[in-house]
Amino acid sequence: MSVVETERQEGVMVIRMNRPERMNALGTELRAGLADAWCEFRDSANLEVAILTGTGRAFCAGEDMKESVERGTAGSAAGPQPQRENPYNNRAIDKPIIVAINGFAMGGGFQMVEKADLRVAVRGAVFESSEAKRWLLGGYDHGYIGGLSHTIATEMAFAFRFTAERLYEAGFLNRLVDAEALMPTAFEMAAHLMTLPPASRVNTLTIMRAMRPRVADELVRLAARLKEHGAKDDLMESRRAFAEKRAPKFKGWNHPDDRLRTPKLERKG
Repeated sequence: MSVVETERQEGVMVIRMNRPERMNALGTELRAGLADAWCEFRDSANLEVAILTGTGRAFCAGEDMKESVERGTAGSAAGPQPQRENPYNNRAIDKPIIVAINGFAMGGGFQMVEKADLRVAVRGAVFESSEAKRWLLGGYDHGYIGGLSHTIATEMAFAFRFTAERLYEAGFLNRLVDAEALMPTAFEMAAHLMTLPPASRVNTLTIMRAMRPRVADELVRLAARLKEHGAKDDLMESRRAFAEKRAPKFKGWNHPDDRLRTPKLERKG
């Protein structure tokens, strides 16, 4: 049984993560399967809309912590890479993409949700931008590019969990449905897109993506410095603690005075 299942019908491709026993965590095999599926969708002359979903109680739990601990390195980028780049991760697919969120969307799973153009979720789904738990900097950009208020974006950056109901009210989700209506609703949205003139579908997607908020370069540079500020040992400690189902024992700083050397925003003029 494949960890990535695909279906094709009337111009629509369904990509389904199928690793329910691990909450569709992004292990090496799953990442490779997703890269292959997204390349097929991007390159196909017959497929115009994609629906991404998961199997089981999770859409995607994000990084496979067990693999990271076994490998001794943090993050999926440090492990074996798929033979193909994933054009969805790189935002390099010029076709509409719908996510059908069937359950937990955490960490890398949450990032897959936010890359989509349209989002439908089941009631009770749980979302978390997990960077603050696993790295030395929280997910500062997610709420911003998602068009959320600063207070909600701050809560998101600190890895608080959100319900689908709350994110729907905040405008982050397009549809909120019962579980049995998830895929039918996603297919209805895809079918509507397929009724549009092809040029309208392509051109509208291009302008709407161009209008998405973008974090300023000076803030991206500050974030890069902040990602290096702190004890790097804590990266693996967070993952070991998760895998061992215990509370983490963080070091925090290699030297106590490092806390006072936090990089600050450097503004011109």
